[in-house]
Order: sequence, then C-alpha cells, then structure tokens
Amino acid sequence: MERLNRQSIDKALLEAALIPEERWNQILGEQKAAGKSLAKLLIEKELITEETAASIMEEVLNIPRVNLFSYKIEDEIFESIPAGMARRYRIMPVQIHEERLFLAMADPLDLAALDDVAMLTGREIIPVIAEDKAISYAINHYYDMGSCSDPGQGVNGTESAVRETDLYNSVNTSVENAPVVKIVNSLIDRAIEEGASDIHLEPSGEGLRIRMRLDGILHDLAVSHRFNEAHIVSRVKIMANLDIAEKRLAHDGNIHHKNRGGEINLRVSTMPTVYGEKVVIRVLDNRNIVLPLDRLGFSPANHRTFQRLILNQSGMILVTGPTGCGKTTTLYSALNYLNSPRFNIITVEDPVEYRLKGINQVPVNRKINLTFANTLRSILRQDPDIIMVGEIRDLETVKIATQAALTGHLVLTTLHTNNAASAVTRLIDMGLEPFLVTASTVGIIAQRLIRKICPFCREEYLLSKEEKEFFYNYFKKEPPPSLSRGAKCKRCSQTGYRGRTSIQELLVLSQELQALILKNAPAALLQKKAIEQGMEPLLDNGLRFLEERGTTLGEIVRATFNSLFDEEIAAYAENNSFLTGLKRITD
Repeated sequence: MERLNRQSIDKALLEAALIPEERWNQILGEQKAAGKSLAKLLIEKELITEETAASIMEEVLNIPRVNLFSYKIEDEIFESIPAGMARRYRIMPVQIHEERLFLAMADPLDLAALDDVAMLTGREIIPVIAEDKAISYAINHYYDMGSCSDPGQGVNGTESAVRETDLYNSVNTSVENAPVVKIVNSLIDRAIEEGASDIHLEPSGEGLRIRMRLDGILHDLAVSHRFNEAHIVSRVKIMANLDIAEKRLAHDGNIHHKNRGGEINLRVSTMPTVYGEKVVIRVLDNRNIVLPLDRLGFSPANHRTFQRLILNQSGMILVTGPTGCGKTTTLYSALNYLNSPRFNIITVEDPVEYRLKGINQVPVNRKINLTFANTLRSILRQDPDIIMVGEIRDLETVKIATQAALTGHLVLTTLHTNNAASAVTRLIDMGLEPFLVTASTVGIIAQRLIRKICPFCREEYLLSKEEKEFFYNYFKKEPPPSLSRGAKCKRCSQTGYRGRTSIQELLVLSQELQALILKNAPAALLQKKAIEQGMEPLLDNGLRFLEERGTTLGEIVRATFNSLFDEEIAAYAENNSFLTGLKRITD
C-alpha cells in the first residue's frame, strides 16, 4: 500500500513540476542516487514549492495538514521525542489524544520514522503533513531556544527558521540558560536557514545587541544579558581561531561551519568599541552566490546582450554600483557560465569570498605587496584567457586591466559608480586616456538589488492620491490603479519582503558613444545617448518589475533615486517633502 501511495505521489509531483514524461525516469534516477524523497529533490531544483508538495500529499494521501508557524505545542508533547530524533527524521509531535500521537512530517510515508517513534513512545502514530521549513521552525523554537532540556545535544546541522517576532522572546529568555556554544551555533544555523548575509553582535551599555541582515536590511533580534556578552564574543573568536585575550585590536578570521546543506564558510571581523568588541559574521554560501544567468534578474533583452558580451574573446566588461548591489554574484555567475577546460580563468580578489572549482583565484595581500596591480602583472605571464579583477581602485590597476583587454583577454571587473555612463567618466578621472576607454571597454552594467514581495502575504492595494502624484512625477507616466505589497507574515519576518533580485541598465559602447567619449562628453550626455539607442535605464527596468507586481514602489525609489539625472524629479522631490513621503511609502 505504501508503494502504491508513493508511486501516486511521485506521479502527481512530476506532473506538477511540468516535467515531460520522457524525463521522468531520469529525474527518478537522480532521486535514487541522491537518496532523498522526490519532493525534496524537486524543491531543491526549484521545480515545485514546498506548499505545492504539501498540497499534493494532502490530496493524494487524504492526510490533514498543520501550520506549525502558528500551532502551539505543549511542553509535555514535544518532550515526548528527543531533539536528536526530531532533527534526524524531520518530524515534530503536535498532539496526544488518548493513546495516539499526532506527528507532523514532511514525508508522511517515512516508515522508519513512524516505526522508531512508535517504538519509543509506545503509542499509535498518526501522521499529519507539514512543510519542511515549518518543521525547522518548530524544532528550533521548541528544542534549541526553548527549555534547553537536551543540553547534551549539539546543534550543528540544526535547521532553523525562527522569525523576528519569535527571536525577541526565544533568544532573550534562553540566553541565560542555554550553553554559549548552543546559542552561537543556533544563531549561525538560523542565519543560514533564513538566507541572512551577516550577523552583527554589537556591545552596548544595556547588553549585547544581535542583528541579522536579511535581504539587505538589518533586523534586531534580541538584547542578551550583560554577563553573557563576553562569553558569546569569546566563543565566536575561538571558532574563528582568533586571540580571545587581545581585545584592543581589530581581527579577521574564518569559520567552517557544517549544516544540512554542506559546509558554509563564515568570515569573522572584530573591532574594539567603547563598550567592548563588535563582531560581524559574514555568511558566505556558495548556493546563493553562483546562479544561472537567467536567474540574475536580467530582462530578456539584457540577458541576451550580457550573454553576448561575456562570450567576447577580448575586451573589458565593467559591473558598477554601490557596495552590496550584487556585483560579485553577477561576476561569479558569469565566470561559472564561462568555466570550461578550454579556458584558463584567473581572478584576483580582496578577499576571495567564494571558491569556484576549476578557476584559479588569487587573494590580495598588501602586507607582502601582493596588490591588484602586481598580481595582474603576474597573471598576464600565466597565459590567461579570462581575468576577473575584484575591483578597480587606482590608475595602475586600470592601466594593466586595459592593457590585458587590448591584448586578447576578456577582463571582468567592478567599479563604484551610480550608473553605467558614470563608469566612463570615472575611468577618465582616474587618469585613463579616453581613447583607451573606447578601445578596451565593450560593455558596462549598472545594477541594484531590490527586495521581492513575499509570495505568502502578497496583497493588492489602491494607490492614494499622493502616491499617484508621486508615481506620475517620478516615472513620467500614468500610474496603475493598484499595486502589490506584502501584508507581513511570519514567513517574511514581518517585513512584507522575501528574497531579492536585481535591476540593471546595460550600456554597450556603440560608435556614436565612442565618439562622444573621445570628445570628453559628460556622463549625462552619454546616458542620454545610450537611452536613445535602446538602453533601458535603471528606473525603467525597475518600473517593469513593479508593474509585474514583483516589488513595491518604495523599493524602486530606494534603489534608483541616487542614480537619477532628471533635475525635474529632484526639484519635485524637494518641493513636496520627498523624504517624508518616501518614508511613508517604504514603511
């Protein structure tokens, strides 16, 4: 019977994933080789969502589903199963009625889990369906940060998905009782599970402030009690192999942390402040940094143009934008696309944040004079085909990069400018001759990251009169009657946003643009000419995503305002209390 149910579920899952029947056997073979359920494999491949998988199992098996994000579990119920067993089988007890134990499971056909729990508890086990992330949330909430009744159980490998509202309560109450090792590991596991990019541990007069950066925005989690502050910071330093006795100097270190998805590299930075050592833990997850080109957020036209640019055998491609706008992800994804045994690819970075298989990566080390410029000189003697320079910071580096682009190498690099046209004038301001800019540069990408509306709490709303007026003056077109926003739920940490994507403008140097550059034309004129020739500016690219109901008006304004050249919009913003209006829109 279990076999028949499994076959029915697998068929329904494959149909829901819209996979052609001729590929079913191939996918099933991958599932068998991976040793995981088909639902889990399809979710990891992003062919279906957890919600879809749970709905299919609910329908096929006629088993009810429970929402563990809002379901309250009594102490005596979750304590009936050890934390280790809950983590191993991805299960959570939710209710006991007479001699029956209702067990939330991501895979209700896991007979090994059902048998082991029945043997342990001596009860009849009734499976109910829950999403894997909801089970992670419950395990973390009730075992890791709850009563700490299982102090001998380590937390490496724990899957956690506690949201901000729960963190204020659970972290604050458990920090006194839970072992320091457990607290630090749990914070790291949560950051990985939530997709956070950084963890901030900040001492203050009132205790240790803990924040995580989710989708580019910092969120407060908790304030620990003062007497645990030194213990938590010391634990992080020990994990990063730093000197815990030296608290007067800044330190840098690394942690290799294992969790269910594999080994994650954490970069640790400490800095002395008046209240103690501030620690920032950067989460470097290869699963989120190297993406297929079609998942970078490019419009279809920009995707085709970018693909054509990186297939050039020579020339320089610049990716520009402020810190944290996804430049590294774009470059790494391009290198991954180009990675082939036929090419010798070498990078010079400061530091090497992600290690890419098959690519030679060189870290900058100024202490021994291993700078960008010196490393580039050595790279040119290594017979490279493709070179990535982490960042152009000085004239010497840009001259060598330009020379490499002119002598038959494809050079990918980054620059800090507000828009694509400004990259040209920045290179010239650094001392590069205009004729070298036109001869070496083939394309420039300016990009920003914007948060996407949470799909679980998305709602439509009618624009107010003020928002319509602002929309018209900002975008120079009639506003739609309604837009979308997030209503804020536990799945998005009460922010209304979940995940990020990029918006870009892609400037290809045409003959007309090259002529203007040789005449030292200002960036505004270059930008205007590029738009006339078909370049979609950041603002229009963001508007397209806004009208597709992918993000909010406030996000587009936040991402694009500093890159605008339009003086009329700036004047309108100033005369109409722009900052006050923007705060209301973004809130």
